[in-house]
Amino acid sequence: MAVYSMTGYANVGADGDPGPAAALHGPGANRDIDGAPGASLSVEIRSVNGRFLDLAFKLPDEFRTLEPQLRELMTARFKRGKIELRLTSRSDADPAARAPEPAQLERLAQLESLVTARLKHARGLTVYEALQWCRGGAPVERADDGRALALAARCIESLAQARAREGARLAAILLERVELLRSLADKAEPLVPAAVQRQQQRFLERWNDALAASGAADTVSREASVERALNEAAAYAIRVDVAEELGRLRSHLDELTRLIDAGGEIGKRLDFLIQELLREANTLGSKSSSFEMTAIAVDMKVAIEQLREQVQNVE
Repeated sequence: MAVYSMTGYANVGADGDPGPAAALHGPGANRDIDGAPGASLSVEIRSVNGRFLDLAFKLPDEFRTLEPQLRELMTARFKRGKIELRLTSRSDADPAARAPEPAQLERLAQLESLVTARLKHARGLTVYEALQWCRGGAPVERADDGRALALAARCIESLAQARAREGARLAAILLERVELLRSLADKAEPLVPAAVQRQQQRFLERWNDALAASGAADTVSREASVERALNEAAAYAIRVDVAEELGRLRSHLDELTRLIDAGGEIGKRLDFLIQELLREANTLGSKSSSFEMTAIAVDMKVAIEQLREQVQNVE
């Protein structure tokens, strides 16, 4: 299964076909002024990252009843992200392009006759006033819901493909960061015994200097001083030992790789693992006893933050 990004864009458009009015009123009865048959539809979908699935619909008035069906199509295909679907038609975007219907003009003529019969001094309507009334005063013709839904389904599928392509790129980046963290863990592991050995030597030197300065070197045997130094060094080794943290970090990296390879809805689980990785890196830095270990811990935190930024876009 693929890894899906929550970021994507899709746009699908289709010209309208002659509707039932063309059969009733003859050729050209259902055509716009510019000669295009019927209304042209277009669907545009924008998707960005979000914690949950947040859907927004911007539809013309004649398509408002399609929102439940569009919502069902979207929820069946996507699980996370802030997604906006915009459906437009030429008649909605440019109302001046549609010619008035004969029935509208007949109704307007009846109303004008009624008014002028009662009001003798009333002037007649201009062409502009008649066109304005026909565009705003009559009910909008019902659009082809089936064609709009089919177009929306195509756009939804196009968005899913775009999110899959972006998800493939995200997966490659995530796996690259995971491999970097593995290499950093491999570099950190051999530094622990060397740090413990240096601490043992340092403690022995300080212990002998303290005994010599206090004049107690003659009363304390060398064997006792060495034993005490080794005990202190062992206690210190327990405090600075990061083998457990490195083991858990590698385990989290293995799980990250498994999830990315499996794909699907993995965004929330990846986000949790990123938090655990950051916890282990912080502990590694706090236990650091050398400049090299501190530098590795800092590099780990940088790589984990880069992982976090990319994971925010994974569905």
